Amino acid sequence: MIKILLISSTCLLFPVFSYAEAGDKTWGGEASVSGSTTSGNTSTTDIGVALRLSKKQGLWTHNFDTTYDLGKANGLDNKNRWYIGYKIDRQINERLFAYANVNYLTDNFGPFKQESFIGTGLGYQMIEPDPLKWTVEAGAGYRSQKARQSGIIPSFKQNDFALRGASKLDYKFSDAVSLYNNSEVIWSQNDTYIWNDVGITAHLAGNLAARFSFRIDHHTDVPIGVKNTDTITRGSLVYTLK
Repeated sequence: MIKILLISSTCLLFPVFSYAEAGDKTWGGEASVSGSTTSGNTSTTDIGVALRLSKKQGLWTHNFDTTYDLGKANGLDNKNRWYIGYKIDRQINERLFAYANVNYLTDNFGPFKQESFIGTGLGYQMIEPDPLKWTVEAGAGYRSQKARQSGIIPSFKQNDFALRGASKLDYKFSDAVSLYNNSEVIWSQNDTYIWNDVGITAHLAGNLAARFSFRIDHHTDVPIGVKNTDTITRGSLVYTLK
């Protein structure tokens, strides 16, 4: 399943990078470097990098993002988390759009060592334009989870049908300061995964901005001996790509 997801994401990403190489002026996004503290299955101070890109072409919008976090304590790794995701939107009318998304997560110290999801659905732009934008999404797909070994309990894998809901809210206090609050819920018979990420961004100079954020990840059903909630408090330096 993971091989299928990676092949699918590569195929989906090909047109994205093709457009980028063509120099389309609508391509943009951000790159960031961060320091954070984590609590839950690990208590650590770590560093991370992130890249988020979006590209609008006619009725289609490509969204790509990836993050990597690494943490150490007493010279030993106690956090190693990598996420990659791709979503394509197709506008149906002024507010309604269809989407398809695929994502993959590997976390050596989280409740699940590997997680992947591929699905499709509909989204609706509830409020826009600036200063407040709010978009919601609902859909369904296929989910795969691989639990890491916990004590004498061996690793196991579970695959099942899943429902997905998401919310993305952005508010501009001014041209220099903005707030975001993003959430996602993935429900399946074996586990419900909920995350929320809220942060405030302040422009510094040129393409540089500072960001402070807080994220919580929660699984309702995890292997024995594993905590079901992780939190991340993060400070980031963000570079806007135009």
